[in-house]
Amino acid sequence: MGTIDNSIARRPRATSVPLNPPNFTVGYIYSSEMMSHFSPHGHPEQPARIQQIWHTIVRDQLNKRMKWIPIREVRRDEALLVHSEDHWDKVMAIQYLTDQARADSEEYYEQMSLYVMPGTTRAALLSCGGVIEACLAVARNELKKTFAIVRPPGHHAEPDEHMGFCFFNNVSVAARVVQQLTPLKRIMILDWDVHHGNGTQRAFNDDPSVLYISLHRYEQGTFYPCGPFGSMVSCGEGAGLGYSVNIPWPDKGMGDAEYIYAFQKVVMPVAMEFAPELVIISAGFDAAAGDELGECLVSPAGYAHMTHMLSGLAGGRLVVALEGGYNLNSISNSALAVTRVLLGQAPDELPPLTANEAATETVWLVAREQSKYWKSLDPKACEPQEGLESISFSIPEILKAHRQHYLYTNHNMMQVPMMTPELEERFSSQIMCTPDIFENKTLVVFVHEFGNLRMELESSATCDVQLERSYLIDFSKELVAWVRDEGYSLLDANLYPKPATIVPSRHKSMEDVGKEVLTYLWDNYIQLSSAQRIVLIGHGPGCKPLIDLVNRRAVSVTKYVKAFIQVVGLQKMPSFPLDVEDARTWYQKCSLVIVPSTHPIMGPIVKPKDIRRHGTILVIDETRQIKLINRGLRAIKDFVKEQLSSSPLSNRTNRLP
Repeated sequence: MGTIDNSIARRPRATSVPLNPPNFTVGYIYSSEMMSHFSPHGHPEQPARIQQIWHTIVRDQLNKRMKWIPIREVRRDEALLVHSEDHWDKVMAIQYLTDQARADSEEYYEQMSLYVMPGTTRAALLSCGGVIEACLAVARNELKKTFAIVRPPGHHAEPDEHMGFCFFNNVSVAARVVQQLTPLKRIMILDWDVHHGNGTQRAFNDDPSVLYISLHRYEQGTFYPCGPFGSMVSCGEGAGLGYSVNIPWPDKGMGDAEYIYAFQKVVMPVAMEFAPELVIISAGFDAAAGDELGECLVSPAGYAHMTHMLSGLAGGRLVVALEGGYNLNSISNSALAVTRVLLGQAPDELPPLTANEAATETVWLVAREQSKYWKSLDPKACEPQEGLESISFSIPEILKAHRQHYLYTNHNMMQVPMMTPELEERFSSQIMCTPDIFENKTLVVFVHEFGNLRMELESSATCDVQLERSYLIDFSKELVAWVRDEGYSLLDANLYPKPATIVPSRHKSMEDVGKEVLTYLWDNYIQLSSAQRIVLIGHGPGCKPLIDLVNRRAVSVTKYVKAFIQVVGLQKMPSFPLDVEDARTWYQKCSLVIVPSTHPIMGPIVKPKDIRRHGTILVIDETRQIKLINRGLRAIKDFVKEQLSSSPLSNRTNRLP
């Protein structure tokens, strides 16, 4: 391995760059110059790949929330950290080929699965340099996450040879530059391209400082790039033995269930044990549903969930570098889903997943092989099991059922039926009320997702199920005791749905389902009750559906709701109503927002006018959402008492005479 000149690695700030730039945490690399590499005869690796990704991100206006990182060419000394001088010279010579020389060499390049033209060298230099800049921006703590929208791809390029649409191994060169120029040394490269990244594994095959994990079609070595190098027993060599982890799919058709299963059983345990300081995703989207070369079935939500899991490593330092992916719709939709996660949005909900037999067998064999090197892998835990699904219950369902049983047996709370078979299946026994809901003049509506362990894991490294059960019951006791002591009625709505078995007529997001359920409850129960004073309390993901209810039923909500409380975790910014029927003025007067002390709303990027929209904001030194509402309950009681004091009941009692 060579060295690079550190004196030119960081150039002085250009006069056009502001001295105090906006406080971005996510950045991107993109340049249309990389479209100068194209085949006049047509080719799957076409310029439109990056163009459509970029247009999709712009159409969603995500680029406005990301910092543009200037692109540059990779320098010779940087490329030589991975590639040979002969390899560098070969790529540089492509730009000087005459038309006749290109025609004469066309068969040679086709055998290498390549095409070349005058713009090839420039595009390859920019693609590699772009990934370097994306990685350095994160490694130097200038940004938390970056997305390098680059082409041509790189993971097939070996130290001595260009091949498989790739000229320089972008990710490998970038990893070496980071190790040379920054304190970060332990780097993980996760390659989910449908093809094995032979060049990347070759670059680090004997190096324990770089963990390379690849999920790819293998089919006994018959799928490109072919041969035994991507097999599960290809684990590295010398000091790097065990630092190459291959998960080789035996067939096409692998989808979300199979990839998520591999992440849960192998990828994340190994990654946690390795404890990387930087994570780089070789993000080929040719395993996406619709890609004719990959013939797999990963959805945009599947890629989002994998990105979300990887975001929890390395203190959040994550770089996504584009590799393959040849269906323009699939690649752009998948890239959009990944970008949203980089910007902090939760992944879309996935349906209940069960990995197929071929995948579970493969993961078990990989775990058995890699357990020689990684203590965190237990092959017995990955061993395929049959006949358990029908009698198995998820931990969230057990937690929810335990709380619902407590509310029923100890406080005589009743189940509220739903309006459709689909909603009844997903929310039966999760919407509960006290028996006096129609007679009581003061109603507390509590909306939450208790039992959603992912919500808790997003703000904590671990989640103890026994503690979760204890917190749920403790809070439920206090909440119901307060409501009953004050003589109020209670409507308790858990919007964390059960797994669906009825196929919905159309795909609905969790947000849409929450809107539908709360609007139904408002129209058919709350509005038909005798309640003259209503208190709305949202916890975590339960806050946004309450805001949507205000937007949908502004006139009646602003008339009867006297206190609006949001207990917001780290994941979301608190919402506020649309400016309809004076809803914002009403909201400002009656709202309380409880947030952790580390919430972004308390940071410098939030404008004072946005904070003022929320009326009262209470900051509590606690990150766990369930403990946050426990600690905030006293403030909620006091706030509700104060708000209701301005709307006294005429007969001085909550119940009808």
